[in-house]
Amino acid sequence: MVSLDILPGPTDSGRPAGHFLMLICDVSQEQAGHARCPPFLPRQRASKICVAKVPMQSLPLLIYRNYKNRDRDRGEMRKGHHMKMEDMILVSVDDHFVEPPTIFDNHTPAKFKGRFPQMIKTEEGADAWKIEDRIIRSFGLNAVVGRRPEELGMEPTALDQLRKGCYDVHARVDDMDVNGILGSLNFPSFVGMAGQNLEQMADKELATAIVRAWNDWHIDEWCGAYPERFIPCCIVPTWNPFEAAEEIRRCVAKGCHAVSFPPNPTLTGLPSLHSEYWHPLWKACAENNVVICLHISDASAAAPSEDTPIDAYITNMQVSLYVTASDLTYSHILRQFPDIRFALSEGSIGWVPHCMERMDMVRQQHGAWTRQDFGGKLPSEVFKEHVYTCFISDRTGIKLRHDIGIDNITYESDYPHADCLWPHAPEQLWKELGMIPEEEINKITHLNAMRQYSWNPFDKIKREDATVGALRARAKAKGVDVSYMAGKGGEPPSVDLGPVRMKDVREQLAFSRKKEAV
Repeated sequence: MVSLDILPGPTDSGRPAGHFLMLICDVSQEQAGHARCPPFLPRQRASKICVAKVPMQSLPLLIYRNYKNRDRDRGEMRKGHHMKMEDMILVSVDDHFVEPPTIFDNHTPAKFKGRFPQMIKTEEGADAWKIEDRIIRSFGLNAVVGRRPEELGMEPTALDQLRKGCYDVHARVDDMDVNGILGSLNFPSFVGMAGQNLEQMADKELATAIVRAWNDWHIDEWCGAYPERFIPCCIVPTWNPFEAAEEIRRCVAKGCHAVSFPPNPTLTGLPSLHSEYWHPLWKACAENNVVICLHISDASAAAPSEDTPIDAYITNMQVSLYVTASDLTYSHILRQFPDIRFALSEGSIGWVPHCMERMDMVRQQHGAWTRQDFGGKLPSEVFKEHVYTCFISDRTGIKLRHDIGIDNITYESDYPHADCLWPHAPEQLWKELGMIPEEEINKITHLNAMRQYSWNPFDKIKREDATVGALRARAKAKGVDVSYMAGKGGEPPSVDLGPVRMKDVREQLAFSRKKEAV
């Protein structure tokens, strides 16, 4: 006997045909042709077919269909693998930090002393960054890890409202240990997800110096403190593609193979992905095995109106990268630069099969007049060759992992944002991965990330010391505090009762209520 699927019984001439307990065994297609089975059974789609039936008044018809992925999973379940949740090795390719006030202390060129960004106290007593004449108040970008669920909507206004792991690298490693996370790729905060807050600077020479100093701090101090725990990710001066390419090469020499780049640069007035303006940057990344991380940075289109409940926005936010995925695939970039690789950061994966299927359908239906040349390949094939994906929790994506491309899927934790499952990320992940083959678990949890970002932690840490169980044991021995941070304050999502809406959050992120109160 094998595992069976439960389906309703058939009808014959409009009358119920009864219910059967179908006994299923391995037979060839030729043998199946001689089996005594109901005529409605789709033999051409099944390699395992019924060979006997027993009427059962209270049972539905049980039919086993040999779907490829399902059979693989169940075959693994029948054989059984010995891996446990504690054996996983987790590498997160999408986390964040809040830059500490000391970030530029060791990296400010003498020429620009006194002109680099500084953290200041505002009139309301909030922490903020001052860049030239601008004040950036949203320094934390939803860094609410460790708060109670009802406080996850608060926007921090001061460093002392954050868990220390947000801005202190040693405390971060402690929090990673608690969560069973071996490795982490971190994105910026106050400079913008891809340095967009520096694009507005009047002095572009100063702006470029800040980019380089930020990268030096991130690579040398943050990642350099624990090279076996952090994957470096740089930013570039997007206002000058030639300087951006040079910065890529400089950072590669320091061991960095990832760069954060805006999914839609036109939103800040820069040329689109389809412009040759970016060719120097694409060329530098392709030649140096640098992954271009397209992290969600402006998902405002995920909310149809200002009255849209924030729940809908949060639901839609990840699939906003659907637009980026198709825009990128239909661009010339993936075909003109065969060695280039992109990552859709914080985009999840469940929607990817539909996106690829839709792109192929468009190619088939409309390709005759849209004049796209994919060199004999399908758009989905080009996408798979060049684009990596990641997820926090995505049961649908795991079910469809082979459609997505098992070698392209990675894990993300999203520390310290509200979506982060800290300190229980392994428990949720195991619910989704625990029944798939061990080889595939290892690819998704760490091997794919190591390959993609040219990063090998095992030069400095033993595999047995890198597992969820080993890291948590270390955190327990150290006594890392995981209790809730209650009542830390910050800017509330709304001042009224009832569902929080987009307009409430826009006011929150503008910190307009506090400014009006002064």
